[in-house]
Amino acid sequence: MSRITTIILLLLLGALQYRLWFGKHSIPDYLALEKSVAEHKQHNRNLKQRNSLLIADIQDLKIGVESIEERARNELGLVKPGETFYRILPTP
Repeated sequence: MSRITTIILLLLLGALQYRLWFGKHSIPDYLALEKSVAEHKQHNRNLKQRNSLLIADIQDLKIGVESIEERARNELGLVKPGETFYRILPTP
């Protein structure tokens, strides 16, 4: 009787181990999901940092005229009357 009980318990243990390692919601599935969550969290942190920079830039544009002028100079090539524009090119 104990031999049959031992065999049944070993088969049950084997079935549970199979399900743990290869079945649905197994340990490899859990590890893959954990990695995916970590990647999403990093992506969210990057997006939050970018959003905070954009919010700061918007606030700066709302408050100061200097920042608008700086952007116009850098992006559009603004030159005020009476100023001389110099472009310094690097040597090849």
